[in-house]
Amino acid sequence: MTGAAAIHARGVPTPAAPPPHDLTEVELTWIEKRVENWIRFGREVGEQVLDRRRRVLRFAPDSVFGFVRWAANDYGTIASHLDVLHTVRAGEPQQTVPFVRPGGDILLKVEGWPKVERVLQMIDAIEAIGIDPGDVSPDHWRHVHNRMSAGEQPRSYTAQHHKAFLLRRRAGS
Repeated sequence: MTGAAAIHARGVPTPAAPPPHDLTEVELTWIEKRVENWIRFGREVGEQVLDRRRRVLRFAPDSVFGFVRWAANDYGTIASHLDVLHTVRAGEPQQTVPFVRPGGDILLKVEGWPKVERVLQMIDAIEAIGIDPGDVSPDHWRHVHNRMSAGEQPRSYTAQHHKAFLLRRRAGS
C-alpha cells in the first residue's frame, strides 16, 4: 500500500496533546501532485492539524516509523525519499531529517523513486506476513539500508527472523 492509500488506511487520527519534550514531531504536507509527505507506518501518540494541507504527528521515544517525502514540478518527480527512524529521548544522540523535530536515529535512508518503491514493496511484504513494520528488528532496517547502498538485494524479513528478534529482545531485558 503506497501513497494516498496508505494515508487513508491509517484510520481515525488521535487527538492532539501538548508535546512533552521527549516526543518526536513530524510535519506532514500534502499538496496533491506537488508535495506529498506521509507516514507509511508507525504509531503516533498525538496529532495537531495546522491547516488543510499540513499537520504534525507526534511519536513517543523508542518507536519506529517510516517517513516518505515526495516532490514534483511541472516536469515530473524531483525528489523521493524514504527514511525509517527510531525516535530517541531528549539529550540522546540523533541525526537530523527534514520535517522531523528534533531528529532521530536513522535506521534506513533511501533516495530516488526506484529505491523508495522497492522499500515500499518490502514494507508491504512484511505487513502481508502479519508483522507491523514498526515492530521489525532495527537491525533489519540497517541491513536493508546497507545492502541497497551497495547496490545489492536485501534479504526478506520473515516470521522466523521476527520470532528470533523478539526472543533476543526478551532475553536482553
